Order: sequence, then structure tokens, then C-alpha cells
Amino acid sequence: MDTWLVVGLGNPGARYAGNRHNVGAHVVAELAARGGVALSAHKGGLRAARVHLPGPGGTPAVLAVPTSYMNVSGPPVREIATFYKVPAERVLVVHDELDIDFGRVRLKRGGGEGGHNGLRSVTASLGTKDYLRVRVGIGRPPGRLDPADFVLRDFTAAEQPEIAVTVALAADAVELLISDGLLAAQQRFHPLPGGP
Repeated sequence: MDTWLVVGLGNPGARYAGNRHNVGAHVVAELAARGGVALSAHKGGLRAARVHLPGPGGTPAVLAVPTSYMNVSGPPVREIATFYKVPAERVLVVHDELDIDFGRVRLKRGGGEGGHNGLRSVTASLGTKDYLRVRVGIGRPPGRLDPADFVLRDFTAAEQPEIAVTVALAADAVELLISDGLLAAQQRFHPLPGGP
């Protein structure tokens, strides 16, 4: 069975651990916990683990979080994709998204990077935009706060319970996308027109 690569984007170190920009890394940590595995150092600048995701027979996947900074996430992603012989169509990147309401999860294949430096680096390194994304909504910054500063802020105490639910929801989305396909996952996680 074909192996998938699931990458959670974020910045390394305790200073950034609770930042909005690190929500992708939190989703991969949730998937690792569900699979009973721990991420460990992997050559190429990542922490990674092999796991079988839910689904018929269990789907083999590599969970990974680059240990480089967000804006240079691409080379480690290319390195581990090459190491495990995973083509771009089975690479799934989980990341924060300013243009999606806080707590929402959206899925797509390809498209632009929307100013997200981590995605820009992954696209440049893979040589294609045609990889899957699970986009975790963090909402727009309040007032005139610079988006670059906003993504490097921690979730507030009031937001913590909801973001924990959202991380679990995004992990569900990853599992469903891989087991049942993009369309089935979109039908579950995207609201109907006129709906909530």
C-alpha cells in the first residue's frame, strides 16, 4: 500500500510552541498520539515517525514536523518525501490559515500560498503546488495588528479549549482525506452554501 507524508508546519523551540503559526505541528502531534508513536529526529531536519492511519487495513504514513523555521520548511519536506519515495500527490501539509475563521478546518489540493511563507517554501522545494493541504483557521488579526505579528502570538486562554477541539477536528480531516479521498473529506468538513 502506498505511503503518505503528513507534514505539520510550525517554528521550532519552546518560544514558538503555543503560537498560532504552530497549529499544523500540533495536528501532527495529535495524529502521532492517536497512533501511539513518538516523533524522533530524522535526517534532513525533521522529527518524524511511521504510523498506520485508520482505514481499511490501515494506511501507512510518515508524520513529520520540520525542525527548521517556517520560511525554510520546504527543503526538509523534499528530503523526507524523497527518502520515503512519496510523490507530491500523496504529500499532505497541515498549516494555519488567516483567511479562514478561527476554529474552522478546510481542505484542498493545490492553489496559491496566500502569503504563507511555509507553503511558499514547500511549493518551491517540491517544484509543484499540487499537494494536499489541511488548512486550520486562526482568523484575522484584530484591529491594525500586523498579520506577521499575529501568527507569532499564542492562542489566548479563552481560545485554548476551542483550539484543542479544532486540532482534533483537523486530525480527523487528515485521516478521512487519506482513507476516503479529498471529496468525501470536503463534504464533511466544508459547510453547505447558506449553512453555518
